[in-house]
Amino acid sequence: MAFSSLRGASSGLLAVLKKGPRLRRRQTKRPAPLSPAADTPPNTIASLAPLTKIISQYLDAKDVERVKEAYRFADQAHLGQFRASGEPYISHPIAVTEICAGWKLDADSLMAALLHDVIEDQGIPKQELAEKFSADVAEIVDGLSKLDRLEFATKAEQQAESFRKMLLAMARDVRVILIKLADRLHNMRTLNAVNPEKRRRVARETLDIYSPIAHRLGLNALFRELQDLCFQAIYPNRYRVLHKALMAARGNRREVLGKITEAVKIALPAAGIEAEVNGREKSLYSIYTKMTEQKKSFSDVLDIYGFRVIVHTLPECYLALGTLHQMYRPVPGKFKDYIAIPKLNGYQSLHTTLVGPYGTPVEFQFRTREMDHVAEEGVASHWLYKEDDVTLNNLQKRTHQWLQSLLDIQSQTGDSGEFLEHVKVDLFPDAVYVFTPQGKIISLPRGATPVDFAYTIHTDIGNQAIASKINGEFSPLRTELRSGDSVEIITSPASRPSAQWLNYVRTGRARSEIRHYLRTVKYEESVAFGQRLLNQAFNELKLPHPADDDPEWEKLAKGSGASSREEILADIGLGKRLAAVVARRFAPENAMLATTAAAVDEITSTAATPILIHGNEGQAVQLAPCCGPLPGDAIIGGIRLGHGLVVHMEECAVAQRQRAREPERWIPVAWDTNTARHLSTRLDVTVINERGVLGRLAAEITDADSNIIHLTMQDEATATGVLHLTVQVDSRKHLAQVIRAIRHVPQVQKIVRLKG
Repeated sequence: MAFSSLRGASSGLLAVLKKGPRLRRRQTKRPAPLSPAADTPPNTIASLAPLTKIISQYLDAKDVERVKEAYRFADQAHLGQFRASGEPYISHPIAVTEICAGWKLDADSLMAALLHDVIEDQGIPKQELAEKFSADVAEIVDGLSKLDRLEFATKAEQQAESFRKMLLAMARDVRVILIKLADRLHNMRTLNAVNPEKRRRVARETLDIYSPIAHRLGLNALFRELQDLCFQAIYPNRYRVLHKALMAARGNRREVLGKITEAVKIALPAAGIEAEVNGREKSLYSIYTKMTEQKKSFSDVLDIYGFRVIVHTLPECYLALGTLHQMYRPVPGKFKDYIAIPKLNGYQSLHTTLVGPYGTPVEFQFRTREMDHVAEEGVASHWLYKEDDVTLNNLQKRTHQWLQSLLDIQSQTGDSGEFLEHVKVDLFPDAVYVFTPQGKIISLPRGATPVDFAYTIHTDIGNQAIASKINGEFSPLRTELRSGDSVEIITSPASRPSAQWLNYVRTGRARSEIRHYLRTVKYEESVAFGQRLLNQAFNELKLPHPADDDPEWEKLAKGSGASSREEILADIGLGKRLAAVVARRFAPENAMLATTAAAVDEITSTAATPILIHGNEGQAVQLAPCCGPLPGDAIIGGIRLGHGLVVHMEECAVAQRQRAREPERWIPVAWDTNTARHLSTRLDVTVINERGVLGRLAAEITDADSNIIHLTMQDEATATGVLHLTVQVDSRKHLAQVIRAIRHVPQVQKIVRLKG
């Protein structure tokens, strides 16, 4: 397990974070140049004393010496290297390690923090670090190192791949992301040394990725500081104006807050509750976000200040809440119980907003000392394992599950950009809480649907979902879930994921599983269909079918840029290659036939045997939605690049236009004797606009053993109207029965089947 080597931790994070200025790189006595001057003393060394003092409080002498050894190695490796501010580079690893020491990370973590740039910047081999220090240290440093930019076409691609590498290393060992967050925090604190363009770019990346990760891991103090630093870097003028307004408001509201503080400190002991009451104010970024989202001015944001009440036991949280509700009137709808149902990152607290003196709304938070500890330090508050304790608390379990989900998403995703997209989706700060039929609580991002719920339960349930029940009533799969909903998923072994689901799923897991299924199934179906097309081409050319291990396959693959025989067949199935041209490559007299247009025409003109269509081949064969062909209709098939075979009615206007442009891509097709059931086709039904006509129409269609899957109508109050129906039928003969049934309705005047 990733955390097995870590020891117990304490609450030193806030103390270290509040020492921000001390953690900045130390200035040399003379003004530092923007770039290292040639005469800069190469032996300038930042002091290690503050770090040594911190780690000596919880590490034994042997581990302290190991950390010092790592420092000496890093100092030598970075000798002569300077930051943009002109400071010796070693000051940065020291500052990062001090932040990590505030979390009371183990010796390996601190050594990795000191060495975190030696692979990337100095080219020190990973093997050398493993031999000199330990394999753990080398793995952490490697996980923190960016990939060589020369390997990638663009900087964005390089950044996405580097981020993917770091997150996967984090999934194996959470210390990787903790050191990275400490690294990013110090970089943000010292961002003024770089040019404004880079400053905004780094701040935007931090706000989009690293700040949500800090929140997801429950590192709230770090999360708030990163947000404010990003806000200052991206919008410096707005930051200054808002900071000035906050300082003024602090003075104006001092009297009100003083009265509330005094009253609360009297009321709680009188009720037998020993509590610590602290005033708190919202971060500048959260105030700014509220102003922009709710379109409010600063003066309209009243809940800038609040109070945190810290008690000894959990029952006292609720007792303190009740005591203050008797003192001040609570604002309806503003009470939230995060103790009974914690947030995704493990946060627990009671929140309420009360109307204080002069009508000022004031937020109160109630929590125990342990809850406060976790609220500020999150996953860093105590590590997964102690030497004599292998139990996991809820926060640690959630963190471990999320880290494991990153590995699951990676296994389904080949592209680093797509992986980054999935992870960003999963970093939602807000959540809804829904129930399984058994009463288990499931946390999902806001905006999640039953499809997200299904994939959260199990991949197979997601893949086989056909319907959902929300609070006992059938609801569409795209319905947004709300906290408190009870959700049940109806499954069918015959069901498969739809590409349409990608339009409304919210979780990274659901998105990656759907894409993986569609990619895999489409590829397999394309290979099978490509084999059918190629066999037909061999038969038409009277050529023997080559064996799967025929050497000509390898030659063909190398010559055409494919990796295997299966890829060639998939390309044929998807319309990227013409089966006749591939088949001619196996002709002994003309193995290297040029793929000219004339050659293609010559080959395809001889085609006579049609491809048999079942209607349920999957994604490699599609029935055109423009005309909705049915068994019994005269049909023709067009090979569409990237989509496979698209089957149209012969008289379809769309097909006729496409065939005129690319005749070489059209092949004869015919219906198989055994075709799929419940195929879709479209009807326009003109009816007299009378009460009950739609009900009668639906009843007649149902009696004809058909089903309406889509219906629209003109929104006009006229005597007659046109209903646009999409119905499911088995064949052209079945459609005729449905049309006869519809004619039984007296109000029906005209029925037209749409054919393109």
